[in-house]
Amino acid sequence: MDQENAIIQVKDLRKVYQMGEEKVVALNRINLEIHAGEICCIFGTSGSGKSTFLNMLAGMEKPTYGSIRILGREISSMTEQELAVFRQNYLGYIFQSYNLLPGSTAVENVAIPLMFKGISKKQREKAARYLLHRVGLDHRADHYPGQMSGGQQQRVGIARAFVTRPRIIFADEPIGNLDTKTTQEVMEVITQFAREFHQTIILVSHDPEMAEYADRIIHMVDGNVLEDTVRKDTKAIQKEKQAC
Repeated sequence: MDQENAIIQVKDLRKVYQMGEEKVVALNRINLEIHAGEICCIFGTSGSGKSTFLNMLAGMEKPTYGSIRILGREISSMTEQELAVFRQNYLGYIFQSYNLLPGSTAVENVAIPLMFKGISKKQREKAARYLLHRVGLDHRADHYPGQMSGGQQQRVGIARAFVTRPRIIFADEPIGNLDTKTTQEVMEVITQFAREFHQTIILVSHDPEMAEYADRIIHMVDGNVLEDTVRKDTKAIQKEKQAC
C-alpha cells in the first residue's frame, strides 16, 4: 500500500511519564502507517504500551515527542474544541465497559452521536433502530442497559460506534468482558460492518485469538513495536467462516 492510502501516519512517537523523580517511557519512538480499510489489532500484554498508543491515536493524550496525522491533519496540535469536532466527524469508539447511559434505552444510547451532529429526532431514531436490527437487537431496542446481558450491551455499543459511519473506529479491549461464543458474535459484527462501510478499525487486545479477525497485527512490548505483520488472507478466511 502506498503512502496516499495511509489514513493514520505516526512519526517518532514517544510518550514519557514523570513518576516522582523517575521517567517512565511508555512509547519509544514509534513509526508506522495505518491504511484505509485495514482492521488492525494492536496486541500486547499488560504494560506493553498498547492502550497508551490507542489513547494517543484517538487524541485522548498528547505525545511527549513526535506527531500523529489522521486524514492528513496533525491531531496532536489541535485544541480540545478542534479535537471534539474532529472526533464527531471522523471517529467512533467501542469500549470494554460498554459506556452506555443507564437511564436511556438502547435506541436512545445508539442515537446520541447523531444528536451532536444536529440530526432530527425522527431521523436519529430511524438510524438507531436500523443499526440495532443489524446487530440482532430489535427486541431489545426499547430496553435499558440493566435489562440486557453483557453481550447485548456490547452490541448496543457497536451500533452506537457505527451509527455516524465514521472513517475510523477505535476499540479498546471490546471483548474483554465477554464469553467465547459472545466474543465471536461481537467480532463478526464489527468486521462485517467495517468491510461493508469501508472503515478502518484499530482494536487493542491482549487476546491472541483477536488476530484471526485482523488484517494486520502490531505486536507491542515495553513501548516498542516488536512485530508488524500483515495477513493478506484475512478477508478470504472471514468469508469462508460466514459461509459455514
